Parts: sequence; C-alpha cells; structure tokens
Amino acid sequence: MEDGARKMNTLVDASVNPPAHEVIYRKLREQILFGEIAPGQALTIQGLADRLNAGMTPVREAIRRLTAEGALVFQGNRRVCVPQLTAENISEIIYARQWLESHLGLRATERASPADLVQLTEIDSALDRAISAGDLRAYLENNYRFHAMLYDLASAPILAEMAERLWLRFGPSLRVVIGRIGTQNLPDKHKDMLHCIRTGDSEGAAKAMREDMLQGMEQIREMLDLDHPEN
Repeated sequence: MEDGARKMNTLVDASVNPPAHEVIYRKLREQILFGEIAPGQALTIQGLADRLNAGMTPVREAIRRLTAEGALVFQGNRRVCVPQLTAENISEIIYARQWLESHLGLRATERASPADLVQLTEIDSALDRAISAGDLRAYLENNYRFHAMLYDLASAPILAEMAERLWLRFGPSLRVVIGRIGTQNLPDKHKDMLHCIRTGDSEGAAKAMREDMLQGMEQIREMLDLDHPEN
C-alpha cells in the first residue's frame, strides 16, 4: 500500500477520469451519504437528472446500484427515496458496527505507518476546524474520511465494504442529528484513536472505535425516539 496516498471510495477524485456513469454514481452517493437528500424525501428520476446535471441513462444506473446497496428504495411512479430508519434498523446497525469498527480499527493500528498517522492527524485537524466553525458538511466529510482511511489501512476489503454500506444507511440520519444539536455538541474519540495508533495499542484502538461509533449511533436513536415515541 502507498503511505498517505489512499483514495476514499466515495469522494470523487479529480485526478482520474472515470466513466460518466461512475461520476454520477459517486456524486449521488455523496449526496446521500452526507445527508443532502433527506430521509423520506421523494425524488423523480428526472429530478435527479436535473439535480446532477446528467442524462437519464447514467442516473438510472446510479439509482440501480444505490438501490442494490440499500441507499435508495423505489416508491412507484418513477420515484425513489432515501429510506427512513426505524429503531429496529438502528439496533441492527449498532450490532453490526460494534464488531466491524472495532476489528477494522484494530487491524488499521497494526498496519499504520508514521505517514498514515500524519495523514489521519491532518484529517482530524480539519474535523476540529469544522466543529469550531459549525460547518456541518465539512464535519460530515472529514468524519467519514477519517473512518474510511482506517478501513483502507485495515486491508480487509470485504469487511470495509460492509462498513461502507452501513454508512449509506445511517449517514442521512446523522446529518439530521447534527443539524439539530450543532457541531459543538459532538463526541470525538478520534484523539483516542490517534493516540492508540501512535503507541501501537491495537486493543485500545478497537475500544476507541467502538465507543466513537456507539456515541454517534445513540444520538441517532435518541432522535428517532423523540420523533416517533411510539417506537
């Protein structure tokens, strides 16, 4: 692996020229991942084409792929939407992420180089600046980048893909939560994770990743409980 030169799966890389349908897929995936399309918001294929400034064919292909990944669901009448999470959904995601985040964090710590630590620290610093500035989009992007780089470092592509797909499920709801509570009230276990990488404490890293995940997911659960007390 090349130190400090890994490409996040979702964020569009301007240094390469992927096919048009791949560009549209990534753009739509980002908008879902970072909550620009709200859970439950109905969208037509034509509306998405206009939104993405794209033709119908690549948009249909992007919708097909994202539906297969669980990021979109069909509503009929050529409409799709980002699915709204239920309390049961959150419980399932927490159950899956507890092991995935812990194990990927442990593996990443065992494999991270000094250059990787520098890059992770830079991402975390950008995250801190976003929190201080109340920049919601920058917070979401850098928080994702931090975790995505750890997944990449872990060298466990099947597990990383599972973790990435779960982000598509809860990312839109995370945007709603942070929009309500503000960036200043967000938990941050990333410093603990960086310390564990610096000292080679893989078990501590697994614990930090698990705690970081649980705090964020519990905030989403609390939001759902407030919005749907019958659940």
